[in-house]
This record gives sequence, C-alpha cells and structure tokens, in this order.
Amino acid sequence: MPSAPCQRCSKGRAVILRPKDQSKLCKTCFLEAFEIEIHHTITSHNLFRRDERVAVGASGGKDSTVLASVLKTLNERYDYGLNLILLSIDEGITGYRDDSLETVKRNSEQYQMELCILGYKELYGWTMDEVVRQIGKKGNCTYCGVFRRQALDRGANRLGVNHVVTGHNADDVAETVLMNLLRGDLPRLSRATSIVTESQSSPIKRSKPLKYAYEKEIVLYAHHKKLEYFSTECIYSPEAFRGSARALVKNLEKIRPSAILDLVRSGEDMAKLVPESVSGANKRTGGKEAAASAADIDEEEGAGGCGSAHGRSSGGEMAAMERLLNENERAESHEIDLTASKPNGQNHDRHHTTNDNHASASSIANRVSELSVRDNSVNTAKNLPKQQIGKCERCGYMSSQKICKACALLEGLNKNRPDRSIAVDQMCCDGDNQPARNLPMAISDSNG
Repeated sequence: MPSAPCQRCSKGRAVILRPKDQSKLCKTCFLEAFEIEIHHTITSHNLFRRDERVAVGASGGKDSTVLASVLKTLNERYDYGLNLILLSIDEGITGYRDDSLETVKRNSEQYQMELCILGYKELYGWTMDEVVRQIGKKGNCTYCGVFRRQALDRGANRLGVNHVVTGHNADDVAETVLMNLLRGDLPRLSRATSIVTESQSSPIKRSKPLKYAYEKEIVLYAHHKKLEYFSTECIYSPEAFRGSARALVKNLEKIRPSAILDLVRSGEDMAKLVPESVSGANKRTGGKEAAASAADIDEEEGAGGCGSAHGRSSGGEMAAMERLLNENERAESHEIDLTASKPNGQNHDRHHTTNDNHASASSIANRVSELSVRDNSVNTAKNLPKQQIGKCERCGYMSSQKICKACALLEGLNKNRPDRSIAVDQMCCDGDNQPARNLPMAISDSNG
C-alpha cells in the first residue's frame, strides 16, 4: 500500500504524524514547521533584543539540547544578534548528572558555545546525594528545585548575563497547571503560566521559548536532527508529586491530542483572573507577560529542568512514543456517543416534564446565586497582603521573606549535620587476610 504524501508540500513521503494537530508531514516539512513555530513564539512575545547575552539552561536532556540547537539555528537564520552561552548546574548526583554533563560538554563543542558549570557543593556545601541521605527521597525535588533556581541566577551573574532561557515545554506547563489546581495554589498558577518571569529585585529574567512545543515533537526533532542528548532518568525523581499530574496529562492526550495545549491556554486564562494582590505580579504592557518573583515559582519545576525533563525520559523513549502516537491515531475511531433511553413505564406527559425541568433549573439558579453572594462576601472580607520582593538577610538573594527558601532549607540540613565525622584511614589485615582489631581512625571536623 503506497504511503500518504506530505500534507504540506505534497511531494515528499509522510513519515511523521504530528502529535499537536495529527497532520502527516515529511521529515523536511516537520523540521521546518517546528522551527517556524518556535520563531513565531519568540517574535510574538519579544523574548530577545539584539546584541543580548543569553544563557541556555543546559542539562544534557532532550529539552535543553533541542533548545540550544534551535536557538543557534534561528539566531543564524533570522539574525537575532544573540550571544548564546550554555549554563549547567551540577547537582551532585552520582551516575546521573556527571554523565549528563559529559553530553553538555560535547554539545558545547558542537554548537561552539561557551560553557559554565556551577555545582551545589560549591554554592551550598551539599550535593543532592548528601541531601537525600539526610532527608530521604520524600520531598527531595523541592530542595533540588530551589537550589537549582538560585544556582542559575548566580551562574548568570558570574557570566554577566541578564536573561536565562529554559527548556520547559507545553507538557511541563500543562502539568504545572494541574499541580497548582490540585493544590489550590492560585498565585503559583498565575506565575507559572507566564512565558517570561522576572523579579523587581533582580535584573535576570527567564523565558520559555518551547512553551507551546509538545514533548513528543521535541523528541522527534532531536531524533531526525540526530542530536546527542542524555536520556537516563533521574534516580530521585519518581517520588515527585509531578508524576501524578504527568500521568493524568498523558492519559488525556491519548484520548484528545489537543488536551495539552488546551490545559496551557486554560491556565493562561485563569491566570488573568487572579488579582495582583494574590499573585504579586505586575501586568506588563499588553498583558502578555507577568513579572513575578522567580524565587517563588513552582519549586518542584526547577528552572533548567532535570536531565531528562523531570525524569520522563527512558532508554526506549522513541519506541514508547511511537506506540503512543499509534494509540492517538486510533483513539478518535474508538469514541462512542451514548444516548440514554427512557425506562419502561415512565413515559410522562411532555408538558409536565417541561414544567419540572423549568422548576429544577430555577431552583439551581437560585442556589448558585446564593453561593455566589456568599463567596463574594467571604472574598471581600479577606485581607490579602500583596507580596513585597526584597533580599534575603543571609545570602542577599531575592525573596519575599526575610530568609529565602534556600537558606531556610540549608538551615534545616546543617542543624542535623554532625560536627565531626569518623573515617578509616587504611585497612590493616593479619596473615589470614582478616581485619585487625585496632584500626587507625581519623576524626575530622565536618565544617573544616
């Protein structure tokens, strides 16, 4: 059976079924369409200005790798005039981050971009391995997200950069919308849906050029462009709350491929309804971008992302994605319309049924009106304080509190850290290769 022609050029053979709109495209048309959409996102939101130094949050995962590649391509094609730099954060996760950083180093050479690597150990005196050993795997993503966000800001300051771009995609934003709805967190919902976030107390802004790009299409782009990226899952991410929202988004996407963008648009619309006194955000000109405290945006999201986009990637991601695409294609044919039939012996007169329906509708309307009045009175009575963004008294980082989140987390970690550690300098064995009874010990000060 001959394959379908490309729906865009009608010349090439269609090899890709776009997850976003189910269009059948050839390889060349898909790559071109993907790049044009990112270019449209950049220009429509005025993300960059000419001669700007921009740091790309690079983790070695598919999102940040595709972001760096696309920005380099568009910068050369449309003459943005940008000076692109790779900025990586080493969380200190053995067997995961050290391997992904090797991928980033190779990307730096391939794309001919300057690379800066900043580590948690250097900044905070802790690695994520040490944090997890201290607190366990429950809640470790909160620590990592807060630390990474500060580390990106500090890295940008070191490079003299005032703009950081991250690889958050449409799936990430949709998951964040769901997470904040499930938690009832309207301020975060308002801030996390903005494509640009920045603080009044910091010159550094963040933007998400891939905000409207599907994760599956990012994987397809990386695959057909033969980009090198790290796809191993973070060993600490499966315990994150984000996984529950992610599973729900994926299930919705199987039934309705447009569900991801629908969630993103819904989040944007709901964010407009959140008053400034709640969100602490100032609407920019045109209302397209909201300024917010970068330190307070969803700590579980974390700027720059994990190496596999919050642990979603796996070694067989391409095969799994192809199976999902086939399921999406068949989902529409599986939809069934159900019509409820009237039970036997209950054929009422149409006039009485209509009157009953009108009476029920009137009763419901009155009840909704009563609840609305009650809710309005409660909301009016609440005195919602407006967030004031200042600086942390300890580290000088931007914060809406006297002590920033990172310092508060570090205080808890350092209180439980022992003052001294005991280590064995060497192993003494007897003639039978058995450890000797008296082993020389070294006692060191953990703070020294």
